Amino acid sequence: MKRTCPLFLFGLFLLAVSFAQTPPSASSSIELPAEKHLRNMRQLTFGGENAEAYFSGDGRELIFQSKRDGRECDQIYTMRTDGSDVHLISTGAGRTTCSYFFPNHKRILYSSTHGAARECPPRPDYSKGYVWPVYAGYDIYTARPDGSDLKQLTATPGYDAEATISTDGKKIVFTSLRDGDLDIYTMDADGRNVKRLTNELGYDGGPFFSRDGKQIVYRAYHPQTAAEIARYKQKLVEGVIEPTVFELWLMNADGSNKRQVTHLGGASFAPYLFPDGRRIIFASNLNDPKGRNFDLYAINVDGTGLERITYNDTFDGFPMFSPDGKKLVFASNRNGKVRGDTNIFIADWVE
Repeated sequence: MKRTCPLFLFGLFLLAVSFAQTPPSASSSIELPAEKHLRNMRQLTFGGENAEAYFSGDGRELIFQSKRDGRECDQIYTMRTDGSDVHLISTGAGRTTCSYFFPNHKRILYSSTHGAARECPPRPDYSKGYVWPVYAGYDIYTARPDGSDLKQLTATPGYDAEATISTDGKKIVFTSLRDGDLDIYTMDADGRNVKRLTNELGYDGGPFFSRDGKQIVYRAYHPQTAAEIARYKQKLVEGVIEPTVFELWLMNADGSNKRQVTHLGGASFAPYLFPDGRRIIFASNLNDPKGRNFDLYAINVDGTGLERITYNDTFDGFPMFSPDGKKLVFASNRNGKVRGDTNIFIADWVE
């Protein structure tokens, strides 16, 4: 599915279609009876590739990435939580990913390759299997909510992306290849005081702070055997990783007390902590033997109490709770006009 962030997994490899100007609507056809935690679901986008939608600090807007308007790769947009008032806020050049609002709504954050080249970077070779590209041209930028006053926060060689912000607006957490492996770092909101938090060989990424800023949840793949280690290192040389096995982890915001939460053996990704910090909502293909269908699940932070949230037979991913915990936004292939359409949905959360 996608590049890296909370990243698109398998469903987005299909070509996108043109966008229909259909108004947002609530429909029983997009709500499934087994999805007892979701009510009053509404579809906010209609057609093509739309994903990684995240709430503003006041819960009134969403920032997301989308391939539309005839562009060859993703750009960053904002819209209201009813799907209206859509605006392009990235530069329109390069490939972008992983956007986020600063809590005070004065700036936004995203990663882009436009500094390396205005053209979209080349797609990886899928002939030997599905991979995620780790584009060296990605750097992290901030801007005003309208896209103006663009400022570059990272300038080290190699991949810098997957950035999100603590709720107090003081710290950014992100994934970087700057030290030769894909690890998680924090930095101040202005890009200063970079600190490396993970050191295990393998991929650590997709980090989010807990609401109180004390914990970071993330996904990880740590190769164990000599063959796994050799393959992982070779793929990094090729500029890709293989997203076949990810488990969820938690650590303190300073990088201490790392502990593995899931042991599911599949591709579990896009973790986000519930507002109370006691559970994690995430996407996983654990119930599909072919590994292609992703649903949303919830689990306690101690690894107990696994619960399936969505039952759509294609893809559901990238969940995030509104600041008040009353709504859930996520991306899904459900109700697509063309196979592979991925759209943004919002629903009331029911305990």
